[in-house]
Amino acid sequence: MRTAAWQDYEVLDTGDGEKLERWGDFFLVRPDPQIIWHGERKNPRWNIPHARYFRSNTGGGHWETYQKIPEVWEIGRNGLRFRLKTMGFKHTGLFPEQAVNWDFMEQKIRDANRPIKVLNLFGYTGAATLACLNAGASVTHVDASKGMVQWAKENAAASHLEDRPVRWLVDDCIKFVQREQRRGNTYDAILMDPPSYGRGPGGEVWRLEEQIHDLVELCLPVLSDEPLFFLLSSYATGLSPAVMEYLLQLILQKRFGGKTSADEIGLPITDSGLVLPCGSTAIWETGNG
Repeated sequence: MRTAAWQDYEVLDTGDGEKLERWGDFFLVRPDPQIIWHGERKNPRWNIPHARYFRSNTGGGHWETYQKIPEVWEIGRNGLRFRLKTMGFKHTGLFPEQAVNWDFMEQKIRDANRPIKVLNLFGYTGAATLACLNAGASVTHVDASKGMVQWAKENAAASHLEDRPVRWLVDDCIKFVQREQRRGNTYDAILMDPPSYGRGPGGEVWRLEEQIHDLVELCLPVLSDEPLFFLLSSYATGLSPAVMEYLLQLILQKRFGGKTSADEIGLPITDSGLVLPCGSTAIWETGNG
């Protein structure tokens, strides 16, 4: 699935492990492990970006700034506003390729013609939450990072959606779902973009490939009797779209019917016309909306 072109964002060029991007009025160069090909680097912005992220051989990395860039700036898409900043481990607080999923969710919610409750697990800075709110859903947004939840609130305010029906929760996603089961709370749609690898506060190791089946299955009891969709997104290289789709077929389609789909998602590259792979998405949805 190719994400539709943004006005405020584009991948200008790629090559030799890096991508040249435009974020509004600012140009960044960031590393990307998918870019294993050589590039001609004819675009002059390769030589004069505003900032470039360098990885360290010992892990992590750092930004080098060459031109004045704000501590925080905004870009927009379809009426939504996203606050950005150059943060640790090369990120800016937004994954533009996910716009293809935001569009799907907005359309699905609008077409449902009924109140829709959405659970956004690993909600990060809230772009998907904003899309669902914008379509008229009520959303429960869960992330373990207090800073990310605060950032999501700021994005909602920038998009004039702060008064929509949303719960912002700083919590462990698995423990939250377990409590929702005990409370008997249900949702019409669930979306999640869990990390590939991480450690819990007690040193617990999280590996997506090993735990994703149990995580999806854990969510079954908190789906309503008329669920609308379940969206699973991943950047983990060990999970192909076909594997993710098969997982949703076994767990969700078997129980609720409907249909599943999966695909690699990617961003168009302006200078070459190619598409940069940016992970995978699998979706279970009702057949008729």
